[in-house]
Amino acid sequence: MDVHASLTDAVGNTPLVRLNRVTDGALAPVYVKLEYVNPGGSVKDRIALAMVEAAEESGELAPGGTIVEGTSGNTGVGLAMVAAQRGYRCVFAIPEKSSAEKVAVLRAYGAEVIVCPSDVPREHPDHVHSVATRVAAETAGGWLANQYDNPANPLAHYRTTGPEIWRQTDGRITHLVSGIGTGGTITGTGEYLKEVSGGRVTVVGADPESSVYSGGDGSPYYVESIGHFRHPETVDDTWPQSYHPEVVDRFERIGDRDSLRTARRLAREEGLLVGGSAGTAVAAALRVAAELTPDDLVVALLPDSGRNYLSKVFDDTWLRGLGLLDESGAGDR
Repeated sequence: MDVHASLTDAVGNTPLVRLNRVTDGALAPVYVKLEYVNPGGSVKDRIALAMVEAAEESGELAPGGTIVEGTSGNTGVGLAMVAAQRGYRCVFAIPEKSSAEKVAVLRAYGAEVIVCPSDVPREHPDHVHSVATRVAAETAGGWLANQYDNPANPLAHYRTTGPEIWRQTDGRITHLVSGIGTGGTITGTGEYLKEVSGGRVTVVGADPESSVYSGGDGSPYYVESIGHFRHPETVDDTWPQSYHPEVVDRFERIGDRDSLRTARRLAREEGLLVGGSAGTAVAAALRVAAELTPDDLVVALLPDSGRNYLSKVFDDTWLRGLGLLDESGAGDR
C-alpha cells in the first residue's frame, strides 16, 4: 500500500516544476522546488522534524516536554505539527509584523502564541529571541529549538533537500537559488550540491535589497521570513550559526516591489500560489537564467504558500498603502 505510518513520514520529497510563462525568454530552464507541498505548508517542516528528533535523541526534549521557539511563523507551524503528532506542548514568540494567517495556523495546532514587538533591538527583553529564551528557561521540561544556531537545521537540508534536487535533475543542476533567513536551507542544500557536483553548482543568495547579508544597511523591508534586519540600536549584530556564508557564490538583491510582484505573477501566470520570499527567489532566478545557456539548469527554492499572505501579498489595498501597486494594478506586471 502507498501509505505513511505517520504524518511526519510525509515531510520532504517535494515536486520540482518547470516555469513556463514568467521566464521572459530566458534560454536556461528554471525549475522551482515546491516546499509548500510539505504537510505543514513550508520548507520549515524539514528542520522542525530534524531538530525535534535530534533533541529527543540527546535527551534535551523528554516525553511531556514543551517546545519553545522564536519564529516568524513557518518554523513554528512545523514544530507545532510535530508537537501535535508526538504529544508535546508548544509555545512560540512571533513578531507582530508576521501575517495574521500564520498566527491563526499556530493557534489551530494548539500552540500558545506570544506576539512580540518587531521594532526592538535584539538585546531588548521583548525581542522574539529574548522572550523565547526566557520562556524555555522558566518552563519545566522546556526545550528551545533555536533554529538560528541549531546544527540540525542545515543538516536536514544536506540530508534531504540537496539529494532530492540532485536526483530530480539527474545531476544537471548548475545553479541553486535560495533566500536566506536562518541560513539553514541555502547552507545545507548548497553544501551538498557543491560536494556531489565537484564544485560545479553555483549557489546564489536571493536577498532583500536592504538585508545585511548582501551588504545592505539592515533597514526594514516588507517580505517576511528572509534576509537579515538590523535594528539601529542593536549592539551585537550576530549572524546565525546555521548560515555558512562561504557556501554562497553570489547574491541577487531584490527589492520589495519585484519580490511581491513576482509572487503575484506566479499565481496568475503559473498557477503557483506562493509567498513573498518565493517571489524573491524566482525574481533572482530569472536574473540568473537570463545570463545562461540552454545547457544550464536553474533551481529556485519556494519556501511557502501564498495562503499565509492573503491579507498582505495578495491584498491590493495593503500593497497600494505601501505604494507597491497603482490603481490600475500595474504593479503586477
